[in-house]
Amino acid sequence: MGKVTCALRNFFDFLTVGLLVAIFLALFFPPTGALASFFDILTDFVVALLFFLHGAKLSPDKLLAGISAIRAQIIIILSTFFLFPILALLLSPLMGLVLKPDFLMGILFLSALPSTVQSSITFTSIARGNIALAVSAASASSILGVFVSPLIVSLILDVPMAATKLDILWDLCLKLLFPFALGQLSRRWTKDFIEHHDGLLAITDRLSVIFIVFVSFSGATVEGLWHLLDLTQFLIILLCCMVILALALTITAVLGKLLNFKIEDRISIIFCGSKKSLMAGVPMAGIIFSPSIAGLIILPLMIFHQLQLLVCAQIARKFASRKPEED
Repeated sequence: MGKVTCALRNFFDFLTVGLLVAIFLALFFPPTGALASFFDILTDFVVALLFFLHGAKLSPDKLLAGISAIRAQIIIILSTFFLFPILALLLSPLMGLVLKPDFLMGILFLSALPSTVQSSITFTSIARGNIALAVSAASASSILGVFVSPLIVSLILDVPMAATKLDILWDLCLKLLFPFALGQLSRRWTKDFIEHHDGLLAITDRLSVIFIVFVSFSGATVEGLWHLLDLTQFLIILLCCMVILALALTITAVLGKLLNFKIEDRISIIFCGSKKSLMAGVPMAGIIFSPSIAGLIILPLMIFHQLQLLVCAQIARKFASRKPEED
């Protein structure tokens, strides 16, 4: 368990520091003109590479593992794509009184995203939960998110988007679904390389997200939109994320107990059903939203991401310390 905790700490630190550096550079040294256009093109390539690697890393065997726990799978999927949007919509009138519209849209956007894969599995492993269920549920959520998340966004948000919905669908297929499918098809040739260079590919994952954040935040800087964010707005966003995360954790925990799941399954439900994926959300925001607001939209997601890591790490350690008879 010490190795898993150490790996999680390295994952958290590297991504956090990288995002802070990207934000600093985007605020003070945003690319403009021809360089900005080049970075936009490069972003499309990076997004495609990111989802190709996701497809290449995901073993179909792991996806099918734990499929027998169909009730738990349904709870996790409903929590991810139904509970979160409902909570965000119910709270949106109250949040709208204190949050500026772009940040409110960001919270609604994060509610539509799929669950994380790596951290959900890592926390489940630390907490001695059902790892097979976590792998299959988180992976299924990630795949469904390519289709379901944009649909939910179109239903709950009325925002200036980068293109028509048909164009957005085509962009999602071209930049997310096709590379993911190509990664799956390439496993015959790439599987051994992927398995032997997992650490290198994990770094590539995070560098891709850091780069996309830099480009998105740069767009907001060039448009002069960061005057919308002050300390008060930041603290309100943090509070809203805390409330939504607390409700999601509580509801998934209560449902798991009411439906008489074994504790191992309940742990997987809690960690897979209460998370949102920064890896999927950042590139998706860049495709769905216009560049002028994409940076503002992903800010609540970045705050939620760090918050869920901190909170779930403590919950995982609490579960890990339980005695066998408590199972």
